[in-house]
Formats: sequence, structure tokens, C-alpha cells
Amino acid sequence: MNFDLSNLRQKFKDRDYKLTPQRQFILQVFINNRDKHLSAEDVHNIVRQQANDIGLATVYRTLELLSELEILQKIDFGDGRSRYEINETNSPHHHHHLICLTCGRVIEFADDLMEDLENIIAKSSNFTIVDHQVKFYGYCQECRKKRDD
Repeated sequence: MNFDLSNLRQKFKDRDYKLTPQRQFILQVFINNRDKHLSAEDVHNIVRQQANDIGLATVYRTLELLSELEILQKIDFGDGRSRYEINETNSPHHHHHLICLTCGRVIEFADDLMEDLENIIAKSSNFTIVDHQVKFYGYCQECRKKRDD
């Protein structure tokens, strides 16, 4: 996704929203942390270091709005907290996640091996699939080493 400020302003304007300084600040957190999957609490902790006047409720509302505008992608890893990441593509099939059950680390992988399976399921069930999420749960290399020692 191109984060040209004029394009973002237009995207907000098209939906009758404003790209406020608080929203820009929160969006900048994701631009600076592209490789992370941040929760609202994570974002709030980062924001508080530089702008302690932005409250947690503002962060939650902004994350929901950015998700609604498809600027961020909202992800559920099953830990009770929604996580967000920059929506780098307009395609819903961009990458999947490996989630460590010990440390909670999230590793992305880009191979979309589900396309053939989606086509089979769509044909056999007469169902139009528009999205999917793949999450594998297990143990990262570091945690596996600790378990084996």
C-alpha cells in the first residue's frame, strides 16, 4: 500500500472522515513497525512515549477505523487480543502466520498454498470464497531448543 499522505487524506475524505494528527501518529507507529503485529495496548504504549495525550480509547477507535478503511488488517491469533498490521496489498491472500505457543512470537510466511484447495472447495460446495486465514500453532526454533535442553 502506498502511504502517500494525499492518497490517505482522500481515502478518509471519501468516507467523510478526517486524517487527524492523532490518526496520523497512530498510523506512523505501524509504518515504523511494519514487521510487527501490534495490539491496541502495544500501539498505546508506543504512542505514550511521545504523545501521552492520546488515550487507549482513541487508539481502539482509530485501529477499528483504519481496519474499516482497509489501511490496516485486523488479525485474531486466538490470544484474546486483536492484532493489526499494515495492509500491504489489496489482495486478501498475502501471507499467513506461524504462532509460537511458548513465547507468542508470530512469524509470517508468504506461500499461498491454499489457492488450489480453495478452488476445489468452491466448486464442490458452490460457494464463493473471498478470503481465508491460515495460522499454524507450534514452537519457534528458540523455544524448541529450550524444550529439548
